[in-house]
Amino acid sequence: MLYIDGAFESAADTFALVDPTDGRTTGTVPEASAAHVDRAVAAARRALGGPWGEEGVEGRRAVLRRIADGIEARFDEFVAAEVADTGKPRELAATVDIPRAVGNFRAYADLLYGRAEEAYPTAAHGWNSGAALSYTLRRPLGVVAVVAPWNLPLLLLTWKVAPALAMGNTVVAKPSELTPRTATLLAEVIDAAGVPAGVFNLVHGAAATGAHLVAHPGVDAIAFTGATATGRTIMGAAAANLTPVSFELGGKNAAVVFADADLDAAVAGTVRSSFTHAGQICLCTERVYVQRPVYDRFVRALAERTRALRPGVDYGPMISAGHRAKVLGHFRLAEEEGATVEVGGRAMDQGFFVEPTVLTGLGDDTRTVREEIFGPVCHVAPFDTEAEVVGRVNDSEYGLAATVWTTDLSRAHRVAARIEAGIVWVNCWNLRDLRTPFGGLRSSGIGREGGAHSLDFFSEPVTVCVGIGAEQ
Repeated sequence: MLYIDGAFESAADTFALVDPTDGRTTGTVPEASAAHVDRAVAAARRALGGPWGEEGVEGRRAVLRRIADGIEARFDEFVAAEVADTGKPRELAATVDIPRAVGNFRAYADLLYGRAEEAYPTAAHGWNSGAALSYTLRRPLGVVAVVAPWNLPLLLLTWKVAPALAMGNTVVAKPSELTPRTATLLAEVIDAAGVPAGVFNLVHGAAATGAHLVAHPGVDAIAFTGATATGRTIMGAAAANLTPVSFELGGKNAAVVFADADLDAAVAGTVRSSFTHAGQICLCTERVYVQRPVYDRFVRALAERTRALRPGVDYGPMISAGHRAKVLGHFRLAEEEGATVEVGGRAMDQGFFVEPTVLTGLGDDTRTVREEIFGPVCHVAPFDTEAEVVGRVNDSEYGLAATVWTTDLSRAHRVAARIEAGIVWVNCWNLRDLRTPFGGLRSSGIGREGGAHSLDFFSEPVTVCVGIGAEQ
């Protein structure tokens, strides 16, 4: 259902939902028209001038906590909806996606409470005839358009909605048309939490719905996670209205395995970073560089571990038939470019599944090594020196994430500092403290989210200067 101005409603047009594990159509969803989007933006604008606009920090913190409690109370429903839409293993949804959604609301409730602003007392001097106190306030940006992707639909939706609401904004959210179920459940939780009408609005739909939303003159900011090409399109639309944007986009992430690394840990970590959610996470590893003395042993072990992965248990399907065709096209391209397929490389006879795939033998200038595939695949290449591998890792249009495997503490710090990426993990992958900045360089995004960085993006600083005057 759509959720506009505090009410659930249907629409004349609908689109089908498909189970990616078997290709069956499982239901339909109302598709928002341009008129629905207009009404949602107008409702969000009105809500800014209502009780929500007068809500203080404690009130907003209480709202975020009620939403977190509401998700937790319906935990199993959220897990089932996430699995039904994405096909990901239930364990992944139950241990990562839904707990992080709860955590997002609670984390920003806590961050909001502990936030301090600047204040500067100024003494009288020169042209400044009297003393003053200058301090900073934070006001909401206004109506925020949140456009969320299909790979981590609830996690990434709440990653933006929670700080936007924390700072007093109103939201019009558009989830991916491939994964709308958890967004609808979130709207139900928000409605039950007593959030004023218009503060959160939900519009379902495909590209046309999203295009109308991000180009809307009534939208004051856009927060988007998704493909780089889509980000470029949204940025063009935002430019017409000078709308601020926060973009989390694609990646062609690298892992570097030095000869001194704990090889078993590096292999296990690379299996996880390459094949979690079938590689359909922007942080997944697609390029692996292994120092030559351990290269052959690493490739054998990685292929063996990859071959043992179980569909439906250790990884899920591609999100759609179209994405499956795209990934298989990249597999064919890799072979045409001369890759050796160590394991995988084929479609499976089940839904939209493809085999987890390990490739070797390609140069860094091939399309397979340079283009984001967003599937269960990595290419492994040897390297000799630290300086060489840093240069090769940085030779990319992307700059989202990287992983370094080494037992040399000095090398770990040195290499991490030289890699051009928004986040570098050392001897681990995908550990996240929600207070730290998250985002990428170049084609991987614009800006940072997380902790105070999100609170800053979703608000506007205002300086107040109070003249104290001279003593009488």
